[in-house]
Amino acid sequence: MKNLKEFLLAKSYHCIKLKKTVTNHFEVKVKINKIKGRFILDTGASNSCAGFDEIEIFNLKTKDSKHKASGAGTTEIDTLISKKNTIKIGDFKLKKTSLILIDLQHINKALIKHNVKPIQGIIGADILHKGKAIIDYKKRELYLKPKQSK
Repeated sequence: MKNLKEFLLAKSYHCIKLKKTVTNHFEVKVKINKIKGRFILDTGASNSCAGFDEIEIFNLKTKDSKHKASGAGTTEIDTLISKKNTIKIGDFKLKKTSLILIDLQHINKALIKHNVKPIQGIIGADILHKGKAIIDYKKRELYLKPKQSK
């Protein structure tokens, strides 16, 4: 019998190592428009986000957004949107992907209190859904499947 990793790799999934932080978040290395960044994985976040401070770093072209974001312990948060971004997580790649831009200061302040380096964004359910994500919590691995070419 194959183990989970062998089974998923045989099904064309890509395996991405996750780093568990002292705050019990999984940190993942991501490239946005070919620029490396530190993101956390958040299965409860409906959209993937980057911080307002990262707009120039990741070469994001933004537009105003009428939508307000919300999260645990926060009220409505102003947002911007950036469309047509290339996102790469390990060998998994998405083109023409949207990111919501939010203020990550409240999250980073909480992380810094626990001696965790600040993050630049959040990988949420939108990207996890597109990649048919499977998380192996015990082995700290994220599996994402690329969209099949036709």
